Amino acid sequence: MTKPNIDQFETLLNAHKDQVYRQMLRVCGNREDAEDTLVEAILNAYKHYQSLEDKERFQAWLAIIGRRICGRIKRKEALLPVTDLADLYPAPPAEPDFQDSTLVTKVHQALEILTHEERDVFELRDIQGLSGPETSQRLNISLAAQKSRLHRARAKIRANIDYCLDCEAN
Repeated sequence: MTKPNIDQFETLLNAHKDQVYRQMLRVCGNREDAEDTLVEAILNAYKHYQSLEDKERFQAWLAIIGRRICGRIKRKEALLPVTDLADLYPAPPAEPDFQDSTLVTKVHQALEILTHEERDVFELRDIQGLSGPETSQRLNISLAAQKSRLHRARAKIRANIDYCLDCEAN
């Protein structure tokens, strides 16, 4: 494989990176993911630049690479159990009183929106810490059904908590 023309790549990149970054902001939803996505997209584009037949389509090509990377980031985040989200945020400086905590109230409200089947799977997997096969066996459902219910439950809880926190912030 021949080495890409660095000057030509750099010229195209400088001409289009701002537009692609703005697209990544819309696709990824936040500045940090958009920046990470753009950097990774640029690296991937550089590696495969020789395979781009129509250099006039560089911006669209870079944007497609970026959207795929952003989609991969979002899928990884969507698969995180709600309990693992706590690892992503620093602990509060003082010991909170969970009896009066607004967040605990929001989590309990979020659990209420789940169907009975989703709540059972969520409680066994994310609260009690059972494995997928153990949960499937206990509920007498297939592993695929357990995974599907758990995914829907996590998505509903995450969306409900995000919505509640957004409302409080405004």
